Amino acid sequence: MLWFRAPAKINLTLHVIGRRADGYHDIESLVAFGGICDWLGYEPGADLELEVCGPRALEAGAVGDNLVLRAARALASRIPRLTLGRFRLVKRLPGAAGLGGGSADAAAALRALADANGLGIEDERLRAAALETGADVPVCLSPRARMMTGIGDRLGPPVALPGAFAVLVNPGIAAPTKQVFEALGLAHGSRVRSPTDLATPNPNAALTLDALVSSHNDLEAGALRVAPVIADALERLSRLREAKVTRMSGSGATCFALFDNRRSAATARRQLAADRPEWWVKATVLR
Repeated sequence: MLWFRAPAKINLTLHVIGRRADGYHDIESLVAFGGICDWLGYEPGADLELEVCGPRALEAGAVGDNLVLRAARALASRIPRLTLGRFRLVKRLPGAAGLGGGSADAAAALRALADANGLGIEDERLRAAALETGADVPVCLSPRARMMTGIGDRLGPPVALPGAFAVLVNPGIAAPTKQVFEALGLAHGSRVRSPTDLATPNPNAALTLDALVSSHNDLEAGALRVAPVIADALERLSRLREAKVTRMSGSGATCFALFDNRRSAATARRQLAADRPEWWVKATVLR
């Protein structure tokens, strides 16, 4: 069985541009990926199978609805006689946490199937299957820091990050994406803001942490209505020494603090884990 990483996606910024007539929200988000991940095993075969295990397996929901299977079926519908096979998902990332765990799993499945079937990562059929599976899946196909806009279907080139070390905190409360977006209360066809200067960062120059300070996550207000404990997580992160940026990722409830060195991040992780042993607290390097 071959193994593929499904790394956590962290929204360093997330701006809601408006809500389209079809109900979907247009966003602009700078995303990065952590070293913390789910793992997806794959063995080629004629049938499509999935086993889910690991410390967060129960949070993955019903196996039949898993995005790994949905992604595989979406690709199979576009490529006759596609080699499928058996998947084994080791679930380590919390669910409904703003980390794109399910999307990362789906993207890993598509990468596995691409390898088995001789497809390039830029194959349009692969990209179409990713977008059909979920708005965050395309950006997870090639997990590098970059801008994503639209509903997640438009991706910018990879962006060079500085040495960015993150502490991730999840208080153990789910914040379902649909509920958080609905809490914003935007009418269909409305536009609430213009794109920001971060929409087109220079891919040849490292983006500094200072450039992220003035940005934010527009979903935070809605997420606080769905999961008020997020306020506690953000407040604790903001008190950490040497934290350069504190913010919520995606639709929550995971929040993060960014540091410019590994030692500060490790110290902060130990402090938070001691203060809140019931929370999920991890330190990681972003790329």
